[in-house]
Amino acid sequence: MTSIEILSNSDSAGGASRAAYRLYRALRSCSTDTRMTVADKQTDDWGVSGPANVLEKAKRYLRPRIAGRLAALQRTGNPGAHSLNLLPSNMAARINRSDVDLVNMHWIGGESLSIEDMGKIRKPLVWTFHDMWALCGAEHISDDGPDARWRTGYFPHNRPAGASGLDLDRYTWNRKRSAWKQPLQVVAPSRWLADCVKQSFLMKDWPVKVIPNVLQTDVFKPLDRGHSRHALNLPADQDIVLFGALGGTRDVNKGYDLLLDALNVLAADGARVSCVVFGQGEPRRAMPVPFPVKWMGHVSDDTTLALLYSAADVMVTPSRLENLPQSATEAHACGCPVVAFHCTGLPEVVEHQATGYLAHAFDAADLARGIAWVLGPPDLRARLRAAARDRAQRLWSPQAVVPAYLELYASVIEASRRKAT
Repeated sequence: MTSIEILSNSDSAGGASRAAYRLYRALRSCSTDTRMTVADKQTDDWGVSGPANVLEKAKRYLRPRIAGRLAALQRTGNPGAHSLNLLPSNMAARINRSDVDLVNMHWIGGESLSIEDMGKIRKPLVWTFHDMWALCGAEHISDDGPDARWRTGYFPHNRPAGASGLDLDRYTWNRKRSAWKQPLQVVAPSRWLADCVKQSFLMKDWPVKVIPNVLQTDVFKPLDRGHSRHALNLPADQDIVLFGALGGTRDVNKGYDLLLDALNVLAADGARVSCVVFGQGEPRRAMPVPFPVKWMGHVSDDTTLALLYSAADVMVTPSRLENLPQSATEAHACGCPVVAFHCTGLPEVVEHQATGYLAHAFDAADLARGIAWVLGPPDLRARLRAAARDRAQRLWSPQAVVPAYLELYASVIEASRRKAT
């Protein structure tokens, strides 16, 4: 039996880690020999390996903090996460000594292992991207314009205006060029991200296949709306607008400012709704939301998430840049329509006016129109809910996703064997 190792920063912390863990569980449910190795273990799953002793745990604690101090030597206008992946580890050596047939890397930022260590893995390798880090410098999310450095190369003359200090993005990109000599098989959850790979200076010759993130559609499923609202202590007699992202109100990419503008448009038009936010607790300073808001805090278990989506009338994903956001696919699986902008990977989740509404990119007034449209007559709502659920089952269920991964794994292993002979 072929043995697969899923390699990830964590098995629970953040959307990318949850996507990797869900794939691991889906593969295990198909009786495959699959294991998972993480730098930060948060579940009690016996099949997941993490730091095993006090020394390893201490290293895991210190590595991202040391790298964070070094990253502060660069000042940039990009507020998103940056990973240098600079500090060496024994991860590559351990993998090479193992009996595993193939390694499937996922999100390995935050000093999970160094860029150089990645280049030393000798096992057949598949790399599932969850953001743009692999094709960028140190940044995980970057400008998508025609002159973006990940498209043209990181050179002294094209550093963004306003950046200062050490150019660690260029330094990190050059380390990737040096360490990653052989193209790897990439998996992109969205066609948009696959196109980014093909258009990048660093990886334009790497093979890439589009396979979406798997979703447990037997867990994320429509639940009784009244029961869901009662369980979460949400109002029974008002339309509920849902927004969710880890620390989303502080992350400019998640578009909370655009959502606020849209909600103000709705309020001016006389709408009456309640808002629910998950992913963070109530901020110290009151947010200028024109409607009642309930802050759910960080929600880590899938059962509570399914209740939230089932309780809501609409999920709003006002992001400026997304791959294939799981909050939106989860909402669809629970029969909740999604309103988002027509940009990056979001049109691959929402089918316009069939499972939700795609507003003109970054147009808050059109976002408001989309929310109001979804909150239309009962027959429209019922049609949207049914279509959203059907789309999730067709595209993101284990039955749809796992066979594509298994076929890809087999082809990569076979190609590696042919090359060895």
